[in-house]
This record gives sequence, structure tokens and C-alpha cells, in this order.
Amino acid sequence: MRCLARALAGATLFVVPGTAAFAADENLSAAEQDAAQVIVVTGSRDEYGVRSTITGTRTVTPLRNIPQAISVVSEAQIEDQSLRSVADLLMFVPGATPGTGEANRDQLTLRGNNTTADFFVDGLRDDAQYFRDFYNLDRVEVLKGPNAMIFGRGGGGGVINRVTKRASLKNDRQFILSHDSEGGTRVTADDNVRLAGALGLRVNGVWEHGDSFRDFTKLKRYGVNPTLGWQPGSDTRVDLSYEFFHDRRTTDRGIPSRGGRPLEGYDNAFFGDPANSISDADVQIASLGVEQKFGDNLLLRNRTQVADYDKFYSNVFPSSAVSATGAVNLGAYNSRNDRRNLISQTDLVWDGSLAGIDQTWLFGFELGRQTSRNQRLSARFLDANGSVTLDQPTAARRIEYFRSATDADNRTRATVAAGYAQTQLKPTDWVELVAGIRFDRFRLSIDDERAGVPTFARTDNLVSPRLGLVLKPNRNLSVYTSYSRSYLPQSGDQFGGLTQTTAALKPERFDNIEAGAKWELLDGLLATAAIYQLDRSNTQAPNPVVGLPNLLTGATRTRGFELGLERSIAARLQLSAGYALQDSEIRRTTSAAPAGRSVPLVPRHSFSLWTKYQASKAFAAGLGLLARSKSTASLASTATVLPGYARLDGALYYKLVPGIEAQLNVENLTDRDYFPTAHNDNNIAPGAPRTARLSLKAEF
Repeated sequence: MRCLARALAGATLFVVPGTAAFAADENLSAAEQDAAQVIVVTGSRDEYGVRSTITGTRTVTPLRNIPQAISVVSEAQIEDQSLRSVADLLMFVPGATPGTGEANRDQLTLRGNNTTADFFVDGLRDDAQYFRDFYNLDRVEVLKGPNAMIFGRGGGGGVINRVTKRASLKNDRQFILSHDSEGGTRVTADDNVRLAGALGLRVNGVWEHGDSFRDFTKLKRYGVNPTLGWQPGSDTRVDLSYEFFHDRRTTDRGIPSRGGRPLEGYDNAFFGDPANSISDADVQIASLGVEQKFGDNLLLRNRTQVADYDKFYSNVFPSSAVSATGAVNLGAYNSRNDRRNLISQTDLVWDGSLAGIDQTWLFGFELGRQTSRNQRLSARFLDANGSVTLDQPTAARRIEYFRSATDADNRTRATVAAGYAQTQLKPTDWVELVAGIRFDRFRLSIDDERAGVPTFARTDNLVSPRLGLVLKPNRNLSVYTSYSRSYLPQSGDQFGGLTQTTAALKPERFDNIEAGAKWELLDGLLATAAIYQLDRSNTQAPNPVVGLPNLLTGATRTRGFELGLERSIAARLQLSAGYALQDSEIRRTTSAAPAGRSVPLVPRHSFSLWTKYQASKAFAAGLGLLARSKSTASLASTATVLPGYARLDGALYYKLVPGIEAQLNVENLTDRDYFPTAHNDNNIAPGAPRTARLSLKAEF
């Protein structure tokens, strides 16, 4: 706490999410203009999706005029579906597949690229490995394709940005209490008050104690996020936010395979030792923001964030397929990862007309420093053997931890200095050009604590361009094409280590070509379509000369087609739907697999639908459908196949009295047996059986 306070006290003032927040746009509704304000809560709680956002361009831009695919899940949809995790949400995002993250972190595959680090909160990096919660969010935005122009390094397949709630100058409160059929209980609170004059306070909190259909699997998490909002005048806005979040759970790595398919009949069974399988994370994020307008066209904003992540996990898990005798080998290790982030972004936005051309210019820079302490210990079993049987998959094991020759024991320092510029030119009402470029100077150094291991460091100068053309045949239709590029240094997305080989290799490169259309079929209903090709190059490949370091000749390619439909068909009907057709494969042999191999966790077909119908003032009903074709769990030639499946969800809503509503969500109505994702061939996540959750919501 003291280190956070000292760092924040010396940090540069910064702004919260709002860009050209003061310049009214006649093409935006009042609600959309409110979305650009810092102190007014972005979005609408009653509508799915959003009409405009600053995230895709760092300027207030209608979603239909951003030349890339973006999926937005608003607070209203999160509450209606009772979504509890990033993994739950990603099931309803076309082109995305959640991973299990070894049961200790959020992880996903987006457009064929797996990541644990491409997470952001209010536009700033939130890349530590933990499970995030939605209790304090206004919405979640999933931006597809490389996004380095806006977000910096990484993000090859896309990024996830969480937009938090901010204080507003009004008084309202919300409390939600829920209990599910597995014995889990959750309470959230949202208290928004006007303190005095132009000063507002908002406090969001959560407490959850969860059980699971999986044996011996528990969850306990709690968090609080107070925010202060101050508007001293019409040209200035200030926000101050602090969040403390704790998450402790059983590290449940899932079930093994048998015969190249997930083991059936053991969906509840814990394979390993739950007493030695825990994950514990404490997260503190403090942020300060200031937004200042100069005249009618110029806006300066700065946002600074200080974050402190403490993370430990240990696990005993299935490390082999089921043998002919019914035995399953076990593996075990523990890991500690502590990280401190200090990140500051400053933007200057000018919006006006020159030479008869409407245009918006963005100039900005980012400074950041991330320090990490990484420690890993391998384990040996002191029992007769490190295995279990199908007759007794859960068993206590005596374990001795030790540091092997390859276990991490290091301190890392990553610093970034970046500058970027972007223009949005509108020569006519039906043409808009979006062009930008970013330069990052990224330096990574690794101090190894192991005896005799040298310190490694490298510096990368990364240039990330973006170019998009939007044609608008009419006010409600936009057709676009775009190109973007991102880079990822060779030490992985968590930058956990460097070797003599990786310190000398160029970064991986991601190039995305995309074309699409966005059409408001009805007032408020947005239909989207996108076709893309994403190439990943500079991946490591085996050297044909045995004994020499890997070469950067590996490459993968993902081609896909996405459809989306969101918001409202009519005043009473909310809708969110998506379809993705994907083909992702290794084009040139990498260090992981030969050319022609399919990328794991990329189903060829995926479909999602969620809709809510308000039958009367008191009663509403919701219906959801998920369907995915088969995919593989790894790059191995004998990879486990995850079978295709379809899942049906439902919900009922009833207003008991004014301000109090009862809500019943039922997941997997038909009690389908399915396996939605995996971490590898023998860490497979079974889908939950039919699960009911009853909630009471009070608003006043």
C-alpha cells in the first residue's frame, strides 16, 4: 500500500477514458455523447453493445466508422446472462476461444493467436496473470487483429479492454445477491453518490464464495473499487480510482484424455491432489486522470496507472493420457510471479476543419516501466509413484519442491517509451481515412538469480503502422478495408526470461489485412461482417544444422470470416449474435510443429446467440445458444480432439416490486456433456452440467 501511495503521489496526472469529450458530434446521440464524458458513466445499462467508443481510435468514433472488427459486451448483457468470467464472456465473441490458463489465469486464443497478456483496463496494460472480475465494469471490448498503433507491443490476434465504471454527479445504488445450484453465493454493490457540488463518489464491491460441479474445487474472491470524480468546470474533468481485488481458488487442471479424446464419465473427478493445488492473487490498481479542453477544438488528456500484482500458485495435475491399465501420471510444480507497473499515457486531440476537410488529429506518447520477480520450483513425489488410477483419481501426495536447472529465478525490467500520431480525414460525407503510426522503444533486461547464469538484455525499436479506408454509401452503412501490424519480442508475452539465443532474435511480427461492413439495419441494431487474413512471422524454427540455435523462419496464417449482430431489434428485444468461420494453420515449420499442422483451440465454425425479450413491464425472458465444431487441444500430431457441441441457456426475469427484480439463469438447459476448451492434451475442461442461478437485484 505504501509503495502504491508513494508511486502515485509522484506520478503524472492522467485522464480517464474520454477523448474529444467536450466536442459535441451531431452524429452521436445524447447517450453517446455522455459516453465520451469522463465523469458520466459510459454506455447504457439498458442496451447491449455501444454506439460509439474511444478505444479503437483514442477519439470518440461511432462503432460503424472504425475500420476493424470489434465486439462489445455491455454491463446490461453481462448482468442479463449472469456472466462471471472472461472465459464465459468469450464464448459469445466470434473468433475467440477461452483457454483454461492452467486454472490460475485468464487466457484466450483470438484469431489463432494464444495469449495470457493482451488484457487492458481503461486502455492501459493489465497483463499480469490472474482471473479478472466484472463487478466494476461498464463494458468489455474485444478488438480483433493487431492493435499496436493504439495499445503497443503484443496484441497480435487482438486485445481485450475492460472499461470501468466512473463516478457521476447523481445518486443511485444497486445491490445484487445470487446463489447457484452448486452452492455458490455472490454479492455485488454499486453505490453512486453526489458528495457536494461537482464532486462525486462511486464505490463498487464484490464478495463471492463459490463451489463447483468439479470435486474439491472452491473459489473465494472479494474486491472493492472506490472512484472519485470531480468536474471543477466545463473544460476540466478529474478522476481518481483505486481497486483492491483478491482471488483464491483451487487450481483445477481438468481431466486427461483416452484414445485421443477427452476422458468420458469423469466430468466431476479431480485428477491429482487438491490440497497442493491452489491459486492466490492480490491485485491493487490505482489510477489518476485529468482531461483539459483548450478552446473549442483542442483537448489534452493524461492517464497514469500504478499497479501491484502478487501471485502464487501450485498444482498437481494429470500429465499423461489414461494408460491401458487405467493409470494417469501426475506432474507438479509451483510458481510465484510478482509485478509492479507504472504506465502513463498523454494524448493531444485536435478536431476541426482545414482546407475544407473535416479531420481529427491525435498525437501522444506513452512511458512505462514494469518490474517482475519470477520464481518456479519443480516437484518430486515422495510417495511410491506419482500417478493415480481411474478408481481413485484424487489422492493426497507428499511432495518435495526443488529448483531444477531450467526453473525460473529471475528479476525482469521492461521499459517502454512510445510516440504515436493518427489522423482521421473526412474529405466528403461518404469517405473517411484513418492512418496512424507508432514507434516503441522497448528494453527488456533479465537478472538471473541462479549461480553462473549471465544477465541478458535487448532493446527493440518497433514501428507499427495502421491504415484504414471507410466508405459510407449512406448514413447507416459503412464499408471498410484496413491493414495493421504488431510485434512481440521473442521472450514471450509475459517476458519471463531471455537466453543467449532469444536475446539475439528479431521480434515476432503480425500483419493483418481486413475488409468488412457495418450496417445499422434498424435504429439501434448493428450488423457487422469482416473477412481477414492474419499472418504471424518470425516464429522460431529448428536449425537444419544440428546443435545451432533456432532460426526465424516459422510462420502461421489464420483466415476467417465473421458476422455479428447486436443491440436491439425493437424496444423490447435485445440481441447479441455472432458467427465465425476460421482456418488457422502453420505455414512454415516452427519449433513447435511442422507446416500444415492446425493451430489448437480454433474451431472451424462457431456460433453464439443471446436474446432477451421484455414481454411486459414486469416479465422478461432470455434465450442463448452456443455451437462450436471440433478443435484440437495441442499442436501434437496425436493431439486430443475436442468434439463439437451445442449448448442451450435460458433466463427469466420478474419485477417483484418497483426497484426489486428476481432473475433466474439456467446454463446448459439440456444437460449436454461437452468439453469447451483445454490447456493441452491432458488438461481438458469439462463443461458444467445444467446449472441454475437465482439472483435478486435492488435498485434505488
